[in-house]
Amino acid sequence: MIELTRQFGRYGYRRIAALLREAGWSVSDGRVERLWRREGLKVPMKQPKKGRLWLNDGSCVRLRPEYRNHVWSYDFVHCRTDDGKVFRTLNIIDEHSRECLAIRVKRKLNSTEVVDALTDLFILRGVPAYIRSDNGPEFIAEAAKNWIAAVGARTVYIEPRSPWENGYCESFNARLRDELLNGEVFYSLREAQILIEEWKLAGHCYAIPCRSVENTTTPNDRIVLWATARRRRNQSSRWNPGQSCTNIQTGPPRWG
Repeated sequence: MIELTRQFGRYGYRRIAALLREAGWSVSDGRVERLWRREGLKVPMKQPKKGRLWLNDGSCVRLRPEYRNHVWSYDFVHCRTDDGKVFRTLNIIDEHSRECLAIRVKRKLNSTEVVDALTDLFILRGVPAYIRSDNGPEFIAEAAKNWIAAVGARTVYIEPRSPWENGYCESFNARLRDELLNGEVFYSLREAQILIEEWKLAGHCYAIPCRSVENTTTPNDRIVLWATARRRRNQSSRWNPGQSCTNIQTGPPRWG
């Protein structure tokens, strides 16, 4: 437990308990919490109870996800490389499984890039019933709206200045910034793409992980999670400016 806490400093006891069970330990959340407190580790604050998801005017309850591929949501996160240049990430979430389906990292992301990212996911995952987003120009562009309607999905836009209505995506964005972006110096866009993809493959691809990680990951996903986490810890050096990226593995390890 202590070793995992050192590796994943932003994890709470529930996520550490999930990783212990993945490694073969038969432990409950309660037992890990008692050990967590005894060792003086950080204990997450209790979260307030959640109310019903009313619209701002109280007129109705907004759409809730009921199954996989029912509601997807997407949003942008902004960050900078060490030279001060801005890059953006497009994060796409399945709201029912809380899984991050894709993270696209580029200097500029417009409505065409949004359509391209969705096209790749529609081929791999199928077409969702709804796609939720804010009212950003990339999402309300006629090209994006018409193309989404043409493939059989429907767009759902949150109320202006109400980011909490896109809660799953906002939660994932906060985790991405807290666990990775705020703690890394990116010397180039390529390095940012590699590290963000590695972070995603290491098992950080859930907006609200805990039980959901245990119930939705496959055996191969668990192998990738642990192998990638160990690879990151055992690396004696990291990428430096001017170094070739050809020896950096960006995907899951190859077995056999």
